[in-house]
Amino acid sequence: MSNAPNDLPEDFPDKIDRIRQLKESNNHFARLYDEYNELNRTIHRVETRVEPKPEEVEEELKRRRLKIKDEIMAMLDNEKA
Repeated sequence: MSNAPNDLPEDFPDKIDRIRQLKESNNHFARLYDEYNELNRTIHRVETRVEPKPEEVEEELKRRRLKIKDEIMAMLDNEKA
C-alpha cells in the first residue's frame, strides 16, 4: 500500500485542463475537489501514523474518498458539467 497522497491531476493527467476549468466554473465541483484533497491529507496522516485512527475509521475515510472521486470522474467525463 502506498502512503503517498492520491493527487487528482496525477490520477487524471489527460484531464488537467478539464479539472482547472471545472474548478473555476462549477462551485459543486470545486467543493468536491477541496473535500477530496482534505480527505486525502487526512488519510495520508492516518496511514503514516502521524494521526492514527482505528481501522474502521480509516476504511470509512477511504470509502468517502472513493465516492467523491467517482463523482468527480463522472463530472470530468461529462462535457456538459
